[in-house]
Amino acid sequence: MRGKPNRNQPRITNRRLSTSRQRRQQHLLDVKVRARHASHHRNRRILVAVSKVVLALALVAGVYYGTRAGLNRFFFANPEYALSTIAIQTDGSLQRDQILKTAELREGLNIFSVNLAQVHDRLQELAQVDEVQVERKMPNEIDIRITERKPIAWITSEQTVTDPFVSDAAFLVDARGIVMKEKKLLPEYLALPLITGCSSGALVPGKPVDSFEARTALELLRLTTTSFMQTRFQVREVDVSKGYCLLVTDKNHTQVMFGFDQLEEQMQRLEQFLVYSDDSQRQIASVNLLVARNTPVTFAQPASEIIEEIEPTLTPAVLTESADPSQPKPNGKFTPNESKNEPEIRKATAVKTPVQIRKALPYSPGVKKFRASPPPLPSRKKIPLQRFNQEGNPNG
Repeated sequence: MRGKPNRNQPRITNRRLSTSRQRRQQHLLDVKVRARHASHHRNRRILVAVSKVVLALALVAGVYYGTRAGLNRFFFANPEYALSTIAIQTDGSLQRDQILKTAELREGLNIFSVNLAQVHDRLQELAQVDEVQVERKMPNEIDIRITERKPIAWITSEQTVTDPFVSDAAFLVDARGIVMKEKKLLPEYLALPLITGCSSGALVPGKPVDSFEARTALELLRLTTTSFMQTRFQVREVDVSKGYCLLVTDKNHTQVMFGFDQLEEQMQRLEQFLVYSDDSQRQIASVNLLVARNTPVTFAQPASEIIEEIEPTLTPAVLTESADPSQPKPNGKFTPNESKNEPEIRKATAVKTPVQIRKALPYSPGVKKFRASPPPLPSRKKIPLQRFNQEGNPNG
């Protein structure tokens, strides 16, 4: 019988008698290599690597210069691709010379050498330009289409401007608030409304106007383009210098005071006042729309009353005949201010003309019109009298 193993005895396992370092040393060949041979081999590998790099660079350079020479010969230096037509379409007052100078374009340039993106950015920097489209048409044409900003008002920092065409402080502004300073002014710009009293630092050509009051005035001008207000209430001037309201003057010299908030509601109230003014045939002089209830409204004095106050009615005057200047006075002497060669000047005397008084006719019911003398009765022809006998035969 086998005896049972003792659990306290250590278990026998397979172990290597050498370490990893000893095993590596057992497989090494103890060979001595000459230093000259090793350095030669290393130099050759470096030379091969450098040669490959040089060959690759030479190949790339050859491809680059060859491609460039080919492009210059067939495209960039080809006279068939010389720019001969520059078509410009604009809907405003920009001149062709100004556009070409800004875009740095001229005829004779190679069409492939023109960077369309740069041309677009240069033209977009103009204050009058809203949108730009640049198109290249082979082989020798470039089309430029420009949509200019439409000015809706003049804007200035001064309180009064007599002629914005000649004022250096007056600028044009479009509906989006972009300030413009155009070189060529069209005649229709003279009829645009004027926004006065704006801060001078907020007016920079090509930049949006930096003023809350001015932007509110532009919004007010936009609201006046409705069907009724465009014909009845045409704004001529907007004063934004007060700081708490907009003082608007229209073509009829009516002054309306607007608040900065709820412009649409104020325009509706103004429309009601204008309708009442037209119905009553009374001209409005001023309206204060800052007051929501019991709005103060003043009416202008009629023209007939103004004329009567300035020039009252005068009775007709007749100048008397002047005496003969050569005839002396009864006393035989001339006055110091009187000359023999000058006529005597006398004051005009008023002559009263008698007024004819007519008698009133009595009123008769049913008669609408009276006459001083009744019309004569129509005349009738006389009929001869004839005698008849009983048989109906006339007597002789």
